[in-house]
Amino acid sequence: MEQRLDMWQLAPEAFKAVLALETCARKGVEPKLFELIKIRASMLNGCAYCVDMHTTDALKGGEDLRRIVAVSAWHESPYFSELERAVLDLTDAVTRLGEDGVSDQIWESASEHLNELELTNVVMAIAVINVWNRVAVTAHTPAAPLAVG
Repeated sequence: MEQRLDMWQLAPEAFKAVLALETCARKGVEPKLFELIKIRASMLNGCAYCVDMHTTDALKGGEDLRRIVAVSAWHESPYFSELERAVLDLTDAVTRLGEDGVSDQIWESASEHLNELELTNVVMAIAVINVWNRVAVTAHTPAAPLAVG
């Protein structure tokens, strides 16, 4: 797949605005949880560029490879805490936002583990990765090439 165009280079003010939202959200979410959100939403959106970037970042941040791989099947995986499960469930619901929105059950589960400010930051983190994903998928932004050798 060939990259269609570099939207961020063409619209640097938009890039800065999205980056500012991410910076705000990042301050309120534990780093490993932040990466799990980004990996899961990127998987759901089929964004190879972001999956590559955020799995690499998670590994550099000390995340276990098995947990990173298990994000794709988190419902069946024993590797995630109740908090992480609630946030991954919320990530799925916000990313796949259908006509019924986020269910009360999913919201209540997240609310059991996070206070209102933490919930706000998690929702912003989910929202911003979805922006990045939609731009990268639309523009066919390529993942970094693998080193062969």
